[in-house]
Amino acid sequence: MNSDSVGSEGYSLLKDLRLEIEAKDATFSLCFWLYFTSFSTFPVTIIQQVYSDISESAPFLVIDDNKRIHLLPLLLLHEEAPDTGNINSWAEVPHATVDFKFPLEKWVHVECQVFPDYIQLRINGEIIGEKSLCSLLNEKSGSSDLKKLTLANVGGDGNSVQGYVHKFEIFPNISSTKDYHLKDPPLKLSIDESSVSEIEEESDGVWAVVGGKASCRRNFSLDVVLSDAFGQPVDKDNEQVFASLLYADTRAPVENTTDDEAPLLASYDGIEFSSCERPSKLLLGRASFKLKISQLSSKCDNRFFLIRFCVPKLGNYPFLETYSHPIRCISRSRNTRLSTLVWKRSTAHNCSSVSQSSALDDGSLELQHSGHDAQANPLMKRFRFGQDKISVSVKTDPTTLEQPDEECNSHVQTANQVENEFPRSSDGKPANVNEAYDSPSDSESIGEGNSPLNSMASKRYPISDMTIFKYSLASLAERSLILKEIATSASDKEILELANHVSHYSGCSHHGNQILIAKKLIKDGTNLWKVMSPNNHHIPWENAVYEIQEQFMKIACCGSRSLSPQDINLLRRFTGCQEYLTQDNFEKLWCWLYPVAFTISRDWINPIWNSTSPKWIEGFITKEEAEASLQGPTGFQEPGTFVLRFPTSRSWPHPDAGSLVVTYVGNDYKLHHRLLSLHQIYGSGDKRVDMKPLQDMLLAEPELSRLGRIIRSH
Repeated sequence: MNSDSVGSEGYSLLKDLRLEIEAKDATFSLCFWLYFTSFSTFPVTIIQQVYSDISESAPFLVIDDNKRIHLLPLLLLHEEAPDTGNINSWAEVPHATVDFKFPLEKWVHVECQVFPDYIQLRINGEIIGEKSLCSLLNEKSGSSDLKKLTLANVGGDGNSVQGYVHKFEIFPNISSTKDYHLKDPPLKLSIDESSVSEIEEESDGVWAVVGGKASCRRNFSLDVVLSDAFGQPVDKDNEQVFASLLYADTRAPVENTTDDEAPLLASYDGIEFSSCERPSKLLLGRASFKLKISQLSSKCDNRFFLIRFCVPKLGNYPFLETYSHPIRCISRSRNTRLSTLVWKRSTAHNCSSVSQSSALDDGSLELQHSGHDAQANPLMKRFRFGQDKISVSVKTDPTTLEQPDEECNSHVQTANQVENEFPRSSDGKPANVNEAYDSPSDSESIGEGNSPLNSMASKRYPISDMTIFKYSLASLAERSLILKEIATSASDKEILELANHVSHYSGCSHHGNQILIAKKLIKDGTNLWKVMSPNNHHIPWENAVYEIQEQFMKIACCGSRSLSPQDINLLRRFTGCQEYLTQDNFEKLWCWLYPVAFTISRDWINPIWNSTSPKWIEGFITKEEAEASLQGPTGFQEPGTFVLRFPTSRSWPHPDAGSLVVTYVGNDYKLHHRLLSLHQIYGSGDKRVDMKPLQDMLLAEPELSRLGRIIRSH
């Protein structure tokens, strides 16, 4: 706390707010963070000015029924002060106000500056409201009267407001408050909607999850983020996030099953634990959950559930807990497979083509499934974010519904669907099937059976069909291990054929792209680590940065642009590296950095990476930094403003690793995130297509009109 200030730095209830003021020369500044829960109603008087010696009080800070905030004059300082006998008289007197609709469930910084002849109101560090007033200092005894002033929330206006304040402080020196809102901002816990997988969102917004008995229930996963008021992840690596299952209507805990099994289970290495026994640790402000629900809605009077996430050690506050959408837990149907992404249900069930009105169209994206690759949109595919989702129309056969891939917006074929691609014998079974699949996924066991891939060119393809099958169904960690093993011995031709097969069976060419770069990625990474650490010991981060940057510039073919200090700092935070870089830290860094460098080396990206005026890609930024750059103190920038970024949540062998994302303000004044599918526009190799520059294509999109600037802290 500033040595000149008076107040509290922690969290407290708004109703408990009370602070005496001692102002010099009738000048002071009041600063605090304010948070309202979703149950708050307006209008409301946030702060009253109370004078104990004259038993008078009047509103000082008010939010009206339109959620606009107003700062009022002081009783003993300004001639225009409101009537103490009428709580609603503030509307009739001059006051400072702002065109800012106060949000619920979001932290807002408020600063009230009082001078003898005017008042100022700042929201989130910006001067927004100001009003000139007439001073009473010449008529009264002077500024000494202000020493008797108390600012407090006294209630009594008949409305129910559940609010919290953080760092409520009064400064007698106005200059002490410069950039004060940037220091120690409050925290908030939230679900990263873009991380949700294995969940289907129904038309009413309810999440449908396959649960119940152990043989039927399936994993679903999501990330919970602890961030500050500016949306920046907060590094509290020692804290744990707990998950629990509640009834949506009463918020009461859901009971154990009839088998006395916990209703919400956390899955680790294929073993299920009660979610209460296995919290998830925060790493760089993010906690990842892989969960299952054992209790069915049908066994609980068809009631909806909620998942509550909280960090008990940080306190029992509503902003340090977050809830999922309402959940309907259903048993698995023989004829239904749930989407692994958060997709809206389509009203159409028969489609004949892939269509989207434009690369940035918010309409539905219709996908036709066949034994061939689904052709993606020429420029962009939807990047999952919040409520911004696409509708999918899927053409199905009577027995199976294809399942979208959990890493990218394409479609993965299930074991049964892969089986349908191959010749069958007269009894209906796949022909020439000899190998058994012995590594079922964590989310769903595949029972005893034979590999359906053996009938596909096993004589002419050295990498086994079982390897292709395992890779197509494996998790990212398992795919990484498979590729590391293959890359050491396979030829370039074999790698190419593996990429083609996986792309075919997954229905997504992005999977093949990650396989194609695997050999070089592993080789270059291994060599670089040996150069930096010949003895395989951890090395000082500062020593490693130079070698990493040099290799990056070499791969990216960008001799004129090196990594900025902010880029290097992001890499350090991303890997969790402190003073020393371990081999694990380096592998994590390399699996993200190499695909990015490879993308930058492409001739359709390289010019905009090297461009300095304008700077199309300002460097490595997080999604939160991109979002912050597109919003000001009163809301988002004008529609069409956009920035480009490489998603930090996508590392090799994720199919979207190294991709470029455009984050923009839509016509609905909401943020949207889209993934650029550049290889499908420009082609690759012999199929290279001459097109106009990427920046021209972006600006030609109807929803993109102006390049934004990245606001980066130094």
